[in-house]
Amino acid sequence: MSRWQYFLRRVLMSIPVVIFGTTITFALIRLGPLDPVSAILGTQYNPQAAEQIRTNLGLNQPLWSQYLDFMYDLFTFQLGQSWVIAPGTTAYELIEIYAPRTIWLGFWSVVIALFVGIPLGFYAGLNPNTPSDYAASFGGIVWRAMPNFWLAIMLVTALSQLGSWTNGLFTWQTWIVRTNVVTPPALGFFQSPVEQFLADPGGWIESFVRATKQIAPAALVLGSASMGNEMRIGRTAVLETINSNYVETARAKGVTGRSLVWKHIFRNALIPLVPIITGEAFLLLGGSVFVETVFAINGLGWLFFNAAINGDLPLIGTLMFIFILILVGTNILQDFLYTIIDPRVGYDG
Repeated sequence: MSRWQYFLRRVLMSIPVVIFGTTITFALIRLGPLDPVSAILGTQYNPQAAEQIRTNLGLNQPLWSQYLDFMYDLFTFQLGQSWVIAPGTTAYELIEIYAPRTIWLGFWSVVIALFVGIPLGFYAGLNPNTPSDYAASFGGIVWRAMPNFWLAIMLVTALSQLGSWTNGLFTWQTWIVRTNVVTPPALGFFQSPVEQFLADPGGWIESFVRATKQIAPAALVLGSASMGNEMRIGRTAVLETINSNYVETARAKGVTGRSLVWKHIFRNALIPLVPIITGEAFLLLGGSVFVETVFAINGLGWLFFNAAINGDLPLIGTLMFIFILILVGTNILQDFLYTIIDPRVGYDG
C-alpha cells in the first residue's frame, strides 16, 4: 500500500468517527436538561410564548427529524444562527469574532510546550543523574500535577498583587506596555498586518507586544500540563535512545558528539513524542474553556461555556462539530508526521 493510499484510507476511516461524535453531541444537547426556550424568554416566560418559540425553532418536530436536520446542516456547513447568546447572529460571524483569540492562545500555548518542555526533557536526558536533571524532572512533575483551573486562579492572584508585594517597584500591569491581568487580547494588528507595519512600524510592534503580553499568563497555564508531560516523555525517550544498539555502533564508528545527538538521538527520540504532541490538541481545547473564562480571553472556549449554560443548542452543536473535526484532523496529521520522522514506518499489510 502506497503512502497516499494509506493516507486516503485514514481519511475515509475518520468519517464514521466524525458521524459518531456528532451523533453523541446531538443526543447530549437534545436529551439533556438544557431548555433554550426558558433561556430565551427569561423572566418573561409564559406557556403560550414558549410553545410559539418551540414551533419556530423546530423543537416540536419528531426527534428523528431534528436529528436528520441537525446532521445535514452540519455536514453541509449550514451552521445556522445563535438562539440565545446573540439571537439572529450566524455561527460563522460568532466564530469569526471569537476564534482569533483562541487561535492566539493556542499558538503560544503550543510554543511554550514545544520550545520549553522538549528542550528541557532532552537536556535532562543527555545529562542524567545531575543536579540539572533532577531540577528539570522535579519541575516537570510539579507543572504536570497542577490543575489548569487552580493554576489560572493562583496566577491571576499573584500577578494582580505583584505591585503590593514589591512595594510598587514592579507591577505586571505596567511592565513593558500597560495592560490588565484579566483582559481579551487586542488583535487589531492582524488586520492588514503588512500595510499597518509599513505605515507605522513602531505602533504595529507595540500592538504585537501588548497582545502577546495579554495572552502570556493564560498561555503559560494552558501549556503547562503539556510542557511537563513532554519534558518527562522526552527525557525518557532520550535515555532509551542513548542506550540503543545503533547509537553504540555510531559511537564505535567515531561519530562526533554533536552529529550523534542531532542525526541519531534527537530524531529517534522525537518518535514517541509525536502522539503525545498531537494527542494533546483535545486537552488544549478542553482546557481553554476554563482558562479563557478565568482570564476573560473571550474566545471559543468562553463562547462554548456560555452557550452550554444558556442552552444555545445550534451554537453548542457547531462548536462541538468544529472540535471533533480538529481532533480527527490531528490524528491524521499524527500518522503523516510518523512517515516524516521515522523512515522505518511502512504501510504494507
